[in-house]
Amino acid sequence: MSHSSDEETFRPARHRANPLRKRLIPLAITGSVVLAGVGVHSAFATPSADAVISEVYGGGGNSGATFTNDFIELANAGTGTLDLSDYTVQYLSGNPGPTTKWQATRLTGSLAGNGRYLIQEAAGTGGTAALPAPDATGNINMSGTTGTVALVKGTDLLTCVTAEDCAADSRVKDLVGFGTAVVHEGSGAAAGASNTDSVARKTLVDTDDNAADFAAGAPTPENSGGDTSGGDPSETPDPTPPADAVSAKIHDIQGTNRRSPLATKDVKDVTGIVTGVRTTSTSSTSKGFWMQDPKADNDPRTSEGIFVYTSSTPTVKVGDSVSVAGVVSEYYPGGYDGGIQSITEIIKPIVTVLSSGNALPAPVVINQKSIPSAWSPKGDKTGSIEYNDLEPTKYALDFYESLEGMNVQVSDVRVVGATDAYHEMWVTADPKHNKTKRGGVYYPSYDDPNVARLQVQAINTNDPFPMANVGDEIKGVTEGPLDYSQFAGTYILEARKLGTYKDNGLKPGVASQAKSNEVTIGTYNVQNLAPSDPQAKFDRLGHNLVANLRAPAIVGVEEIQDNSGAVDDGTVDPDKTLAKLTDAIVAAGGPRYEYRQINPVNDKDGGQPGGNIRTVFLFDPKRISFVDRPGGDSVTAVDVVGKGKDTHLTVSPGRITPNDEAWNSSRKPLVGEFVTKDSKKIFVIANHFNSKGGDQNIAGRIQEPVRSSEVQRQKQATLENAFVKKLEAADPKALIVSLGDFNDYQFSPAMKTLTGDGKQLTDLMNTLPVEDRYSYVFQGNSQVLDHMMVNPSMLNHITYDVVHINSEFADQISDHDPQVLRVKP
Repeated sequence: MSHSSDEETFRPARHRANPLRKRLIPLAITGSVVLAGVGVHSAFATPSADAVISEVYGGGGNSGATFTNDFIELANAGTGTLDLSDYTVQYLSGNPGPTTKWQATRLTGSLAGNGRYLIQEAAGTGGTAALPAPDATGNINMSGTTGTVALVKGTDLLTCVTAEDCAADSRVKDLVGFGTAVVHEGSGAAAGASNTDSVARKTLVDTDDNAADFAAGAPTPENSGGDTSGGDPSETPDPTPPADAVSAKIHDIQGTNRRSPLATKDVKDVTGIVTGVRTTSTSSTSKGFWMQDPKADNDPRTSEGIFVYTSSTPTVKVGDSVSVAGVVSEYYPGGYDGGIQSITEIIKPIVTVLSSGNALPAPVVINQKSIPSAWSPKGDKTGSIEYNDLEPTKYALDFYESLEGMNVQVSDVRVVGATDAYHEMWVTADPKHNKTKRGGVYYPSYDDPNVARLQVQAINTNDPFPMANVGDEIKGVTEGPLDYSQFAGTYILEARKLGTYKDNGLKPGVASQAKSNEVTIGTYNVQNLAPSDPQAKFDRLGHNLVANLRAPAIVGVEEIQDNSGAVDDGTVDPDKTLAKLTDAIVAAGGPRYEYRQINPVNDKDGGQPGGNIRTVFLFDPKRISFVDRPGGDSVTAVDVVGKGKDTHLTVSPGRITPNDEAWNSSRKPLVGEFVTKDSKKIFVIANHFNSKGGDQNIAGRIQEPVRSSEVQRQKQATLENAFVKKLEAADPKALIVSLGDFNDYQFSPAMKTLTGDGKQLTDLMNTLPVEDRYSYVFQGNSQVLDHMMVNPSMLNHITYDVVHINSEFADQISDHDPQVLRVKP
């Protein structure tokens, strides 16, 4: 399954530096200076005597930017030509965690002696000038202010996330960290990068000290031909295709697998009918149009549709018959990293309108009869399915790929993923498969990803679009080209025509009423709650906790940020955040909760940078008592002492093994002792395991997807399982509750490890009917990330609800649904 969008997964904002450097003098490298000493890394590697990274600019398309794209420029300080065919440039975020991945752009051609080489990266929505014609093109969305770029021998992604580890990787030929990047060469990162400034080498003497070698200034991209002038991105290309351009039909370009046999080739005489026109662009979409050949071949593997990337507003309209010349490109939305699939496109197009007002090719109907039940073929020895011949009648992923760019339709579909802020929703073309009681589709296992799910969005951002909830319907026909989504990493129907929206009136859930002799315990992920959030968010959370959860006696709350929120200023205290939340609960008619928590070490618990998210216990002192045992802090491990009824924690609240590497850049479980009014002790563990960020996408080119984040959660689960075993060994009758956002499914290896296959803990999600097992909706799948677990001593004394108030709604205050457990001690 692809990673689920949690606190460590953000849609990137578009980001986009140089002193007088026209031209830099390629001085000899002999006698170069290497800085070393206290606080300074020694030479990162042997300073490069030929190819170096000469300029980096991540502000392309941002506010104030001139250029529309990010870029990386290489230079050759030597006189010999360097073959780049086995090289990549790779990018890493400025403050990487242990699971952060590098992104790569493959290079082609060569870098001439004393020459330059320009790599164009992702575009933003701003800027007025195109770069000079790039020598290579990628889709990396770099930060305008901080990050690391490496020139790498080979195409495998780097795995290092520290300066020391990257220095030890012999594949790294040159590396530049800029801004506040953790990974850099020498005494510090290059300073001054911004939306308007790149960082560029002062000379081509490479001393392996980024701070000394680079300076900021206006960006000055230069390609291998010596062109330094940015162009008008809407400028008309040369109307004559090259003499060696290949005459081709769309199905010739698309071919029988996921990559075009004509990739990188010039083509001409490509004809079709325009089926959709995108006139607006965002960070995840590009301007252009879809065209389809009405004269299909007899091969079901070859798509008859294709996207033509124009970069500027297209001048064609739906129904135009066009002839196109251009270059065939395999575009990886969001970058090659992460196992994403490519989109076959025509770029740098020369478009001739032959006629207008033509009938569109009949749409391909997508429904439960046309979609194969099997999801995907297995990949090759690398896991990739890119070069497999498509089998569209056998596998759903092959079926969708065989329709890439073609006019398709769905009819009378049910919404299974609510409309988001980007006017995207998910529908299912199979009305009965895995249907939840509230109208979604539940995700039962890795083997059944619900093949009929499809994302729907309007082609243009200014087109009308309903704010739909799960269970609502889109009646009648929805029709348009089939695309592949950048952020969802899956197929998407670009709705040229949207059916009629029907609101089926989904209502927020309410927890069952507790009996007078029951203690209620809840868990709620409040999604990066900070004092700077609107008061309306606090008010709604207060209402949720009082009206929907019925004010549990104990609440484990996840994602409480510090008092400065996402500002990374060293603040770790959350008292302002918690004061606003507890005040809002009182204002909603609830109790005056007290709280217990432990401040993390600054920037060590992952989540939104600077936010210092943590788990917190809220409790109503009129109904439950908290046992305070001093000494608990961010680095002290809680332990279990005593036997039988005298079993207790060494510190309360405390953290489970906080110094173990399993918790690097992740929240540490918070443990507390509570005592009921009739003197029954309850041990509660509040959790927030590491995110699924970095897992490969379910609809990517790697099948089956690699779920790399599971490794860390497995380690975390092992540690917590050992702690639970220790509690149970000390007191076999102990009452233990483990709750929170575990960022994993009920059937996952980590959850099986944590529960000891049900021997130490019972995952209460598994006690519900299968159609009720979800707390989160991602890519149209109603799935489980949040859990409440109890040990055998509690099993016959509880009832349990998942309270659906967020995940299924377009208007949600968090992306997680809370849960409530009622205990009769």
